[in-house]
Amino acid sequence: MSTENPSRRDFLKTAVVTACSPGLGPFGLSELLAPSPASSDMLATSPPAPLPIKKGVLLDMLPAKLSYADRLKMARDVGFDVIQAPTTPDQHEAEEIKKAADGANLRIDSVMNMDHWQYPLSSSDAAVVEKSLAGMRTSLHNAKLWGSDAVLLVPAVVNPQTSYRDAWSRSQKEIRKLLLLAEELKIVIAIEEVWNKFLLSPLEMAEYIKEFQSPWIQAWFDVGNVLLYGYPQDWIRTLGKSIVKVHLKDFKRKENGYEWVNLGDGDVNWEAVRNAFREIGYAGSAIAELKAGDEAYLRDLSRRLDRLVLGRT
Repeated sequence: MSTENPSRRDFLKTAVVTACSPGLGPFGLSELLAPSPASSDMLATSPPAPLPIKKGVLLDMLPAKLSYADRLKMARDVGFDVIQAPTTPDQHEAEEIKKAADGANLRIDSVMNMDHWQYPLSSSDAAVVEKSLAGMRTSLHNAKLWGSDAVLLVPAVVNPQTSYRDAWSRSQKEIRKLLLLAEELKIVIAIEEVWNKFLLSPLEMAEYIKEFQSPWIQAWFDVGNVLLYGYPQDWIRTLGKSIVKVHLKDFKRKENGYEWVNLGDGDVNWEAVRNAFREIGYAGSAIAELKAGDEAYLRDLSRRLDRLVLGRT
């Protein structure tokens, strides 16, 4: 064995000889091998601090029978920090939502764009694409009114009529038409990965976003959407700082298929997800995207986010 890499036995032999030398006195060996205060501290390491992520919920998950004011007050009361609201073309209704959020001291964090599935930007039909662009413009103006900083966009849909290559090039071309407005309003267009047969790997999604070379195009990451073909923690580390917003879902594989389930009841490895968020320094919002429910259900969901996502005990 080389002198540069002594064995543990050689190290202990050297330590005994040194400890018995006159310079160390009669207690030399015990002093040498005694644990230092720093070592004791390391053994008693406290758990990591909770992540500084803001807990969110969809507006549509709150009881529809209540007024906007009562819905948003409930969201605040059960522990949520932010709301994601859908595209709202009616200006009067949009103002009502803003007033309710202000009254509840609850931030509308982002907008769920609503026209990208029915009218995809990747369509070969110019009229369909224009409907999609109009929906995104409405969403961007909603975001400005509400004080939000991002709009979720499903960028394209691959289907028998639209090839993967066309979905990529067409959608990028149309999204670039929205960049001036996004920059003017200071609203990020956040690209989400979803079951649209498009952007099926984290490397691909990172490249798609990178090609815009714009700070106004970033990633919206959905934890549950990738479980069929990947691992959320891998996506998080690959997308890294481009992630500006997060959706939370859980997914349970079954013998005859799958089902969406409550957070913590599915196959998501939440500890691995939490560690990945910590590694990339994510401190944005994480918004539950689940079924609607009553106050007790929402309060339980808020606690699940505390435990699973933030790391609060």
